[in-house]
Amino acid sequence: MDYFALVKEAKLAAPQGAKFRLALLAECSTQHLAPALKALFAREGVAVELYEGPYGAIRQETLDPKSGLYAFKPDAIAILSDARALRERFSRDDKGAEAFAAGAAGDMISVWRAIESRSAAVILQATLPVPYERLFGNFDEKAARSLPAAARRINRALVDASGGNVRICDLDSLASYLGLGRWFDQKLWALAKAPCSFECLPLLARALVDATRPQRGRAVKCVVTDLDNTLWGGTIGDDGLEGIKLGHGDEGEAYLELQRFLLALKQRGILLAVCSRNDEKTALEPFEKHPEMALKRSDFAAFVANWTSKAEGLKAIREALNIGFDSMVFLDDDAFERNLIRAALPEVAVPELPEDAADFVKALCELNLFEAGSFTEEDRARAGQYAAQEVRRSKQAAFTSPEGYLRSLNMKITVARFDAFHLPRVAQLTSRSNQFNLTTKRYAEGECAAFMKDEAGCYPFYVTLKDDLGDSGLVAAAILLYKGDALEIDQWLMSCRVLMRGVEEHMMNFAVALAKAKGLKTIKGRYVPTAKNGMVRDFFGRFGFVKTAERPDGSADWSLDAARYEPKPVYFAEQAGAAGHG
Repeated sequence: MDYFALVKEAKLAAPQGAKFRLALLAECSTQHLAPALKALFAREGVAVELYEGPYGAIRQETLDPKSGLYAFKPDAIAILSDARALRERFSRDDKGAEAFAAGAAGDMISVWRAIESRSAAVILQATLPVPYERLFGNFDEKAARSLPAAARRINRALVDASGGNVRICDLDSLASYLGLGRWFDQKLWALAKAPCSFECLPLLARALVDATRPQRGRAVKCVVTDLDNTLWGGTIGDDGLEGIKLGHGDEGEAYLELQRFLLALKQRGILLAVCSRNDEKTALEPFEKHPEMALKRSDFAAFVANWTSKAEGLKAIREALNIGFDSMVFLDDDAFERNLIRAALPEVAVPELPEDAADFVKALCELNLFEAGSFTEEDRARAGQYAAQEVRRSKQAAFTSPEGYLRSLNMKITVARFDAFHLPRVAQLTSRSNQFNLTTKRYAEGECAAFMKDEAGCYPFYVTLKDDLGDSGLVAAAILLYKGDALEIDQWLMSCRVLMRGVEEHMMNFAVALAKAKGLKTIKGRYVPTAKNGMVRDFFGRFGFVKTAERPDGSADWSLDAARYEPKPVYFAEQAGAAGHG
């Protein structure tokens, strides 16, 4: 990415697409950064609105409740700290790097708390790119009078303190990867207090855009990979098990490195799938018999190996996993196949893989496709949950009625008010759910916490589900507001993994019972259409709601007379400790 080309691109970018409001607070100048941000957001179909706080006025902006920052009402606030702005203060400090770092980090954390008391915006705290000078050489990290050592300690403290509404944008890692000599431009700093060189500005902007992806509901959920010359060298059908290149000590090690990388992604919650033009029995042979395979068949949530087109294979995988094409990444060594997928399924991310397999992992890491806003134990368990889902599908075929199948699962459900333990997963679900989501409202963890504490004004609840085949974890959430004599559905969303199991019916039964217990006569809801949530267009109609208004954009208001609702049949045992209607 060329900075000056991005500046031209920003001037031509029309403000269209999804809206996103990003505030920039910085100890460096941001006027050069702003056009690069606008261009890169526009590439993702986002019309970004930017607020640039005054240079070096982070504390003033965040402590004043009437500041321009809060009047702007940002969705996210990026805080760009810079070690060079600390240099004078550090030079006058006689306490040493460790004490100085503790004080500086404490100041930054107090800024977070000030923002959290006045705004629900997600805070994107940038780490400090560590200055390249080493006054003590190899002893620098140990030295008491080293600004680079202090900067490293500040970064560690910020990372350790982050969480909830505060996310880290790790500019130090980015600067280190690119090279500090390339990143820092001392002349630009002296003249304009620019955060980095013009060469690196697009990558800084890219890091900020990437950091907002989880909040905007943009997340990779599945990596789909080809096999021949991608997971191993050579062609299994022609070269046989002994002929493919895979393993330690030769060119096969590059493919082993990719497999280990994919396995690590699976362990952090990314699903894996295979899409290969191959005979299935032949394709499975390395997974079953090759001693150097890091990946096993059980690591894949879907495995498609046949002679149809790979576009058809990806469609089958999408249907099996019930995820959107825009949450899939497809890896293939063949440029012709990559271009076919880009043309047939433009929503799928298809990275260019280098010709040399040794550079596969490096190329994928440079693209930063797997940005995450949080990590929970349920992420770690996700692959196992999909494996259990496959078993459920096989079991269902043996039953003549849906009711008999559902009863056989011995499902146990819990409905409970938001609590501190489940807030990270609730917030993650609101940011990731696109299909079974009535309004696609995105609530950060801090906003979810505010609903949790407002016992007089609302009832926010989550749903967990497990059965004899496994624990599906937290699969749904809703926020119900008390509005006069009505119960208003502010948010209602569910993981598509548990479709057709009665979860939404149980939730509606619960919501109506809550309304009656509170003496509320009607339940109101709204459907707001997006490109992805067409599956819930008729959700309210299924439960007897009456449409009361419809707008040109397709959104509609619905209302239900609570007294006329007939509870839907469900097949759950409610877990002990499930929330009541308090």
